[in-house]
Amino acid sequence: MPAVKRVSDEPGFVLHRYDWSESSLILETFTRSRGRVALVAKGAKRPSSNFRPVLLPLQPLRLSWTFAAGEDAEIHNLKGAEWVGGHVMPTGDALLSGLYLNELLLRLLARDDAHPRLFDAYAGVVRVLASEHGEALQPVLRAFELLLLREVGLLPGLDRQTATQQALSTDARYLLVPEAGLRAAGADERGALTGTHWLALQSAMDDHDAPFLPTLHAVAAATAVGDLKLQLRNLLHYHTGGATLRTRQMMIDLQKL
Repeated sequence: MPAVKRVSDEPGFVLHRYDWSESSLILETFTRSRGRVALVAKGAKRPSSNFRPVLLPLQPLRLSWTFAAGEDAEIHNLKGAEWVGGHVMPTGDALLSGLYLNELLLRLLARDDAHPRLFDAYAGVVRVLASEHGEALQPVLRAFELLLLREVGLLPGLDRQTATQQALSTDARYLLVPEAGLRAAGADERGALTGTHWLALQSAMDDHDAPFLPTLHAVAAATAVGDLKLQLRNLLHYHTGGATLRTRQMMIDLQKL
């Protein structure tokens, strides 16, 4: 009988959980060396289960699982989950922001496709969300959106115009547009960033070892974070199929109360 393949003590986060039966859950997880992995947590809904208090979103975990039989099996069997600790659960706007990023990961990441640098950036975002983040919330979200789009190949180079491949002029204004990429902005078009800002973002993301903090600093240094937010939102809306994200709609509804 062939040995059962097992993964042990893999750093990971729960992105979402679904009811599988009266007592079990299916988890969508984001792991450092395996990417997005679907796991079944048998008995996790029982009051006596050790999984019950651990399998929460935005909490750093160490996960262990065995691979399901069959080459085409996509859902594997959770065997262990340990809370790593280090911070508390984000609350309020920070919690909604974290769930929004989780939804983006579910929409844009393929299963079993590892993105260790993106995982490290996500872990950094979660630490900020769980802290007294103050004015850092918006820059943190924008930095992660940039890195996510870049990791999955949906962000054009920000150091040149996409269609013409011409280098950016530092004082000129440019827009990031779905399908067209980065292009020069017209005189009456609002929300554009200068070439200086785009070049700083590109340079920060080119820090191949750990781009999250340099990208965060570059976003925070920009004087038009709101304009960047609008452009990234349009790009993400396009690449996630055009439908409003559930968490985004929740934020809109809460703002109306």
